[in-house]
Amino acid sequence: MRFRLNFSAFVLLCSFVPVVCAEDDALLLKLDRTLVSLPRNQDEIPVFISAQHMEGKKGNQVEATGEVELRKRGQVITADHMLYLQGSKDVMADGAVHVEQDGNMLQGPHLQLNLDTNIGVMAQPTFSFGDNHARGNADTLYMQGKQKYNMRNVTYTTCPVDKDDWLLKVRELEIDRDLQIGTAHSASVEFMGVPILYTPWMNFALNNQRKSGFLGPVFGSTVLGGSELTLPYYWNISPNLDATLAPRMMSKRGILLNNELRYLEPTYSGEAHLDVLPGDRLANRTRSRLALTHAQNFGGGLNGSININDVSDDAYFRDLSSAVSGTSQTNLVREGVLSYGSGWWNAAVRAQSFQTLQDPSAPVEVPYRRLPQISLGAQRTLSKVNMAIIGEFVDFHHPTKENGQRLVLYPSVNYPLIAEPSFYLTPKLGLHSTYYKMGENNSNSLPNSTRTVPIFSMDSGMTLERDWSLFAHDFVQTLEPRAYYVRIPYRDQSQLPNFDSALADFSFAQIFTENRFFGSDRIGDANQMTLALTSRLLEPGSGAERLRVAIGQRFSAQTPKVNLVTPTTTDNKSDILLAASGQVTRAWSVDSIFQYNPSQSHSEKFNAAAHYQPESGKVLSMGYRFTRNSLRQVDVSTQWPLSGRWNAVARWNYSMQDGRILEALTGLEYNEKCWTVRLVVQRFATATQQAATGLFVQLELNDLVRVGPDPLNLLRQDIPGYVKSNETSRDKPAQGLR
Repeated sequence: MRFRLNFSAFVLLCSFVPVVCAEDDALLLKLDRTLVSLPRNQDEIPVFISAQHMEGKKGNQVEATGEVELRKRGQVITADHMLYLQGSKDVMADGAVHVEQDGNMLQGPHLQLNLDTNIGVMAQPTFSFGDNHARGNADTLYMQGKQKYNMRNVTYTTCPVDKDDWLLKVRELEIDRDLQIGTAHSASVEFMGVPILYTPWMNFALNNQRKSGFLGPVFGSTVLGGSELTLPYYWNISPNLDATLAPRMMSKRGILLNNELRYLEPTYSGEAHLDVLPGDRLANRTRSRLALTHAQNFGGGLNGSININDVSDDAYFRDLSSAVSGTSQTNLVREGVLSYGSGWWNAAVRAQSFQTLQDPSAPVEVPYRRLPQISLGAQRTLSKVNMAIIGEFVDFHHPTKENGQRLVLYPSVNYPLIAEPSFYLTPKLGLHSTYYKMGENNSNSLPNSTRTVPIFSMDSGMTLERDWSLFAHDFVQTLEPRAYYVRIPYRDQSQLPNFDSALADFSFAQIFTENRFFGSDRIGDANQMTLALTSRLLEPGSGAERLRVAIGQRFSAQTPKVNLVTPTTTDNKSDILLAASGQVTRAWSVDSIFQYNPSQSHSEKFNAAAHYQPESGKVLSMGYRFTRNSLRQVDVSTQWPLSGRWNAVARWNYSMQDGRILEALTGLEYNEKCWTVRLVVQRFATATQQAATGLFVQLELNDLVRVGPDPLNLLRQDIPGYVKSNETSRDKPAQGLR
């Protein structure tokens, strides 16, 4: 039996048992193989020692043998034999030494340690760290505090015991648990007994925090670039500033220098990219890319932003990008914005232009530049009357089309009438005025002109509810009819320029707006009523929406006269819109919209998507998109477990209209407890008559390094709901920039 004493017990027992007093102020009690080294002052932490046999020696030394256990707050040391020096707080332990502190465990045949400073040395240690399950062994371990270790001739891994699938072998390894950084000198990485990496120096994060150092090298191959190697270096300059330098060596083209800088401050943030490929051997020219985004809060409601993008040539992304999102870019924006908001009014000044990247097989129209665009908005409520004004001045520039200036003023007033709890009626009256001053390149000889048109609308609706039981579940069902009336008189606009107007896409959002065009150059005449009916199923407890269905149609009292192109029908009834969406079950969700032309008895548009995700790591998405005479696409994507530790990923996006694959992706993931390998093949269209193929083979050694081209961003983008097969709670990204 063992006993442990605290200070009060010691005072009481002094009268009845033999007490051995130390030469210094500390007290030593020997009672039934238990010793308490009491602190000299209140700031010190007491030390408890128990053993089968203990003996006090000269010089405030205690020798303990047989199942020795030393305890100090947050620290436990066990050994076969121990010598404890009370004055200096030094411990010398031998035979099956085991140290446990703050979740870390060390074992070895011999230990020297100072309990106050936690400075010491252990011979032939094995170690394990609790927070990332790392373990290993070394010739010698030097403790430089509770959370700092320096080891010689080390083997390190995060694999389970007796499963050394990968090993980091290091001549010297420094572990800093406070900073969560490991630094290795003369390091090699072995995977399945085969060396795959060597470096004279490396450091790595012990968790997902940001830190400077080389990231895993990226190997790959593309049809356009040949064999590739990227060796990125991440520079954690400060908590709010970092950079990544990633030279990408392509066997067919040369070395593309990718450079990224990011910053994040309380009042401003931004990101800059400067990529340069000197002397592309295939294109016979130097190629480059510049991208800069910056947002700043100047205080007092004043904000600013910059977005600048530039590439050296039209084919830059088609030749050098490895993602569909990159190759599909057409207009690169270049703009600066200065805005101000004070609650009831706001203003902004914008300068905007574009770099248009042309595909020779499918040329696109170059948009107008806005140099500048000045906008103003204000809204106040007086006695339940809402008053608003929208103003805009734009100076439009184009290299080949007519240039000009446009001033728009649109004051309006509305008065909402609400009958609680379910009915509303909101009449609105506005006056839209537009002024044009034509400039150079006026090839159509359009005159300076003015257009003023009144706009009246009335929005009304109500909500009815009832309790409804469906499939043994209780719901609240709503029925929400809505009527929206718009009256806009006709104005001849054939002599007005068209800088930025186009016919808005027909949708539920658009049929409840005043103008069927977006932009301000065309205001459509209207004497029309939109009728819609929506029904929703709500969970009575949480109010969560499980299903929504809607139907809507617009009716005109007269055929609209303002058009951008010759209308194909004079029918005064619009197409019918049908929509259904919701989380049908815990695993199934659907989203669909159907546009039906009753005049010609055929569908104009149909989009449908279904998403099945019974649990994390199991997902199947299916979609179909149809627009008459222009679009027919099928899109299927999945991540699904196979047998054992194998997972499959795939996406197939096929254009039935063009008879070609827009993107095809297939891959496998194999996940062990401490490593994962991913093999992904992707082929995607880069232009009308051009496609690219990419191969991604990545090995991820948990909490150490990823080797090979990274397909994770691609998989997250292409497969909705995708998660890493080895993702756990400790994989959550750290706070900060990265």
